[in-house]
Amino acid sequence: MTQPTTTWSRHTAENPLKIAVMISGGGTTLRNLLVRIGEENLPLKIVQVISSSAKAKGIQYADEASIPCEVITVQAYPEIADFSAAIFHKCREAGVELVVMGGFLKQVAVPSDFVNRVINIHPSLIPSFCGAGYYGLRVHSAAIEYGAKVSGCTVHFVDDDYDHGPIIAQQVVAVLPDDQPEDLAARVFETECQLYPATIAAIAEGRVSVSGRKVTVRPAS
Repeated sequence: MTQPTTTWSRHTAENPLKIAVMISGGGTTLRNLLVRIGEENLPLKIVQVISSSAKAKGIQYADEASIPCEVITVQAYPEIADFSAAIFHKCREAGVELVVMGGFLKQVAVPSDFVNRVINIHPSLIPSFCGAGYYGLRVHSAAIEYGAKVSGCTVHFVDDDYDHGPIIAQQVVAVLPDDQPEDLAARVFETECQLYPATIAAIAEGRVSVSGRKVTVRPAS
């Protein structure tokens, strides 16, 4: 997919950026965003949650926050095109301006009106240890087994390939000599909890622009 030039208008707490959060499991990203929005008065509003599983524990966070949650499964929509169409139809209905993947494990096809409007966070420094099959502890095991000295997390726009869209922000985490995958995962997740909300807020504040694969993030004023 050709990446167009994209700029974002500025939102405020009174006129927040409307986002959808897509989940598949525990919903830790959703929970973290809800906490950060409340504590830091970020110019964001979660107006829709979409889950790829009716058993996802993260649905409870949507219920507790009175956020509409739609379950859309690959069992109901086996073809990627149909699965994606159902997801983005719901996003349009909810007036969503930015789609945030939070541990969403299914591939989607991004329609033209949502290009550079879907983001994901991956628990490594892309292009290392990413792509199909690299998720969860597999990512951290691969980094440790390779002998990498640093890992981290990457926030990127989503296109039609796994972990391929333009990179918005990255943060480095050291890989320690005695690390087990769970140890590295815990430290990377702590970083994710800071970087993801900050990056989404930068988009909402109009500080992010995209030209091809190059993303510019201006500092907060």
